[in-house]
This record gives sequence, structure tokens and C-alpha cells, in this order.
Amino acid sequence: MIFFSRFKWLPAVAVGALLAACAQQPAKQVDYTSFRAAKPRTIIVLPPLNETADVNATNGMLSQMTMPLAESGYYVLPVAEVAETFRQNGLTTPAEIQDVPAAKLRTIFGADAALYTKVSQYGSVYQVVDSNTVVAASAKLVSLDNGDVLWEGRASASGKELGDFSVGGGLLVTLVQAAVKQVAHSLSDESQKVAGLTSRKLLSAGPPNGLLYGPRSPKYGTD
Repeated sequence: MIFFSRFKWLPAVAVGALLAACAQQPAKQVDYTSFRAAKPRTIIVLPPLNETADVNATNGMLSQMTMPLAESGYYVLPVAEVAETFRQNGLTTPAEIQDVPAAKLRTIFGADAALYTKVSQYGSVYQVVDSNTVVAASAKLVSLDNGDVLWEGRASASGKELGDFSVGGGLLVTLVQAAVKQVAHSLSDESQKVAGLTSRKLLSAGPPNGLLYGPRSPKYGTD
């Protein structure tokens, strides 16, 4: 009986060792070969695909993405003008717009590269004894000359990174505070602020896996 009770623990131990080994694997490094060869100067930001239940995810994320790209040293085509051009050509949804061939985007807008984004999480999450706002997104930068993927990345941020108050005072008080926080997050549109953090994490240039610095940055060519 002792032998079999010890043997039953072996799978759990093996799984634990496997998980530990996976946790120690280094993050995959980005290959910048195509990025350096392309040397993009101008970027068009396409409306993000919304994979969440929040209808505000696309616009909330899109409104925050120009700044970090500009700070990284790139000229970004004005989002409003780009949206109007698509609208006049009968394209109104992110899926339709992201399906436009790279060569066509190059012809219409004259940009060097396009940024394709997906929002996988957007909004407040009620967690019984707490509430938090989370925005997660992934993106890829594609050359409009040949369709090559120059860079890919993903990032997420939460409302707790904006600063928060701690809950306490017993279970009832905690539950009430969590509910109040949930409503406050909705009324203050905290998701858009968190989207700003996510955009900065995702689109800021610099090591180890960020964008390369653009030609308008004083750090251009140093990475």
C-alpha cells in the first residue's frame, strides 16, 4: 500500500517539473531582419478587430495607438482621415478594412507599412471580492511593399496599474466596494485609460521585443 500511494504521486511530480521547466524558458526574441531591410517611415493604423463583447473596444484602442507610434519615431496617418477614406469606399468594419490587399493600401495612402491589431480583452471584470479593468491586444506591422510581416507583439494592462484603493473591512464591505468599483469603472470609461497603457506597452520602441525606433526618433539606427 505504501508503494502504490507513493507511485500515485509520480504523475503530479512529473507535471510539476514540466511546468517549472516551461516557466524557465526564455521569451522568444523578435527577428528584426525584415524590419531593418524595409526601414518604414510612414504607418497607417487599421481599425483593430474586436474579439471581445464590448462594442467600444475597437474605437477605444484605436484612439490610443497613434501617440506611442509617433513617440517611437514614425509618421502616422491621421486616423479620422483614414476612416473617412475607407467609408467613402464602402468599407466600415475592421474585418473589411483589414482584408484590403497591402498593395492597394500602398496605392491609396502611400504609407510604408500598416499596423494590424486584435483586441482580445477589453473592459471591467467582476471578481466577487474585487473588480478590475483589463485590456489585452496583439499587433503586427506589415510592409505595404511586399506584404512581409516586419514585427509582431502583444501586451496587456489593468486598471490596477492606474492606481487603486485597497478593499477591506469585512466580506460585506468588500463585496459592496467591488460592486461600486465596477460601476465606477463603467461611468469613468476606465477601459480607455487602460487601453492607453496597453498601447504604450505594445507599440513603444526599444528592447527586447518592441518596435525599432523610427526615422523621427533621435535613437533611430541605434537598435
